[in-house]
Amino acid sequence: MCGRFRLSRHGKEVAEEFAIEEDVEWTPRYNIAPSDQIPTVLQDPSKPVRHLALMRWGLIPFWAKDPAIGFKTINGMSETAASKPAFREAMRTRRCLIPSDGFFEWKKIGPKEKQPYNFGMTDDSIFAFAGLWDRWRDAAGKQILSCTILTTKPNSLVSDVHNRMPAILRPDDYDLWLDPGITDPARIVDLLAPYDAQLMKRYPVSTRVNSVKNDDQECAREIKLADAAPSGQQMLL
Repeated sequence: MCGRFRLSRHGKEVAEEFAIEEDVEWTPRYNIAPSDQIPTVLQDPSKPVRHLALMRWGLIPFWAKDPAIGFKTINGMSETAASKPAFREAMRTRRCLIPSDGFFEWKKIGPKEKQPYNFGMTDDSIFAFAGLWDRWRDAAGKQILSCTILTTKPNSLVSDVHNRMPAILRPDDYDLWLDPGITDPARIVDLLAPYDAQLMKRYPVSTRVNSVKNDDQECAREIKLADAAPSGQQMLL
């Protein structure tokens, strides 16, 4: 699964990375948690123009009676999203990119102890999770936009820490994933394969990231562990 991530870049950098022409308002975040408002990249259905929208993390299907369902849908399994009631319509017509420059997972190292790790690209670049979004309205007509991060099988860098990882898209596949003309999930499901481990790195971070109250650079700072690889180097598994 993916239950915590970061986007520690300013809005201008996000706009440049995803070819968004409009100004993007975003202040760096280092410990993004479920139910937070997060940036999503959408494509205009009538022309090849991308926009950015802030959405609640935790998808609320348009048919839901209770928005609390969003706490159970922060992730969707890529293998079953096309058939699950909460995701199948969004998989057909409401796909998005969710920008990030790192995500966190916890490795069990004792009966009650887990060590958090940051995962990202070897060059520290911005990347995109494959996401789905939906539009929900309450009885008074108030609208909530919400989204989910799709997950897939782990690559060799993640597998000893967690049995799932977020589905990361290659930049060359962004247009295909966002294409509103593709409504058959079978045409894009192959994009959700585990990301190439050779293009990624991981490093241990402090347990400061465990608390959602902490949201600063220290959450993503590398720490030293006896079994950790030297600073800046990928841990080979």
